[in-house]
Amino acid sequence: MTGFWSSIVLATAPRAAGTPSPSGPPTDEPVAPVTLDEAAERASNAAGWVEENWSSWLNTGLRIMLILVVALVLRMLVRRALTKLIDRMNRSAQAVEGTALGGLLVNAERRRQRSEAIGSVLRSIASFLILGTAGLMILGAFKINLAPLLASAGVAGVAIGFGARNLVTDFLSGVFMIMEDQYGVGDTVDAGVATGEVVEVGLRVTKLRGDDGEIWYVRNGEIKRIGNLSQGWATATVDVTVRPSEDLDKVNAVIGSVADGLAKSEPWNEQLWGPVEALGLTEVLLDSMTIRVAGKTMPGKALSVERELRWRIKRAFDAEGIRIVGGLPVPEEASAADPSASRAAPSALASPTSPQSLATAPIPPAPPNLQK
Repeated sequence: MTGFWSSIVLATAPRAAGTPSPSGPPTDEPVAPVTLDEAAERASNAAGWVEENWSSWLNTGLRIMLILVVALVLRMLVRRALTKLIDRMNRSAQAVEGTALGGLLVNAERRRQRSEAIGSVLRSIASFLILGTAGLMILGAFKINLAPLLASAGVAGVAIGFGARNLVTDFLSGVFMIMEDQYGVGDTVDAGVATGEVVEVGLRVTKLRGDDGEIWYVRNGEIKRIGNLSQGWATATVDVTVRPSEDLDKVNAVIGSVADGLAKSEPWNEQLWGPVEALGLTEVLLDSMTIRVAGKTMPGKALSVERELRWRIKRAFDAEGIRIVGGLPVPEEASAADPSASRAAPSALASPTSPQSLATAPIPPAPPNLQK
């Protein structure tokens, strides 16, 4: 308190002429002297003002500290609860990983990325709501009118949302895609603009690896439709084209034996989810007929099953003498050689008595009596 009273006395003490003023240049005007009673009165007024307001200052400071502590503790508890929820989801996926059921129904990497993305979104939303509410409460503790601030923030939010509408569209589309589990890592999808295997699922961009190894970066807002080729089951379809003169019963029997052998061999017995059957004729032409063979398989295994099925059907048809249209042509028997093919065409010069031969003959010499 001694320093406080000393500063009050020094501030109210008279200054000599020509001394610099704390708020401006030095002045030569005489300053009226301040008496001790006036200095004491001013000091008492200042002390009274501080005494009247220190309780409100303390109340405001304690309120701000309480708001901050509650906000930080609540944010920590919410984030910890969300983290435990995400860990529980990952543990449930790892529990069945490596089993037959896990191989069919659970993709650990897909579940992990999906849960982490959902957890990141939820944690961000929770932090924004809690800290934003705490900031507004702190401004209210300072007796600040929040109505103009909220109105300005609303206008700014509308302007930013209108300018970055594509970004907002991508973000919202990514959130709903992850929440609805439309696709995940490892799925083969047809996104319209690109087709390939999903490498990474983000809130704004989805990465696809094409058949040739290229990486496609597809914005989630541009995806209007999704064809997931890895969910549920797939169908392996093979069209076999043979000659129309082939015996259909024999062809059907050969295809049936091939299907039975494929269903009993590994690893095709696990990839097939149904019997491979000849569905019948899909096309009959003058020079060919097409038989369709199909079977239900695991998701993403249809292409490998189709290749193996074509391989086995071709080998079985070759063994049974059934020719597939489009193969090598059957060699025909060589016909007898034409005896006149090596002879030259007849010529008028062949006959020595022909006019052509006589015209080309040399002129004989003249008689001796004519030479003289």
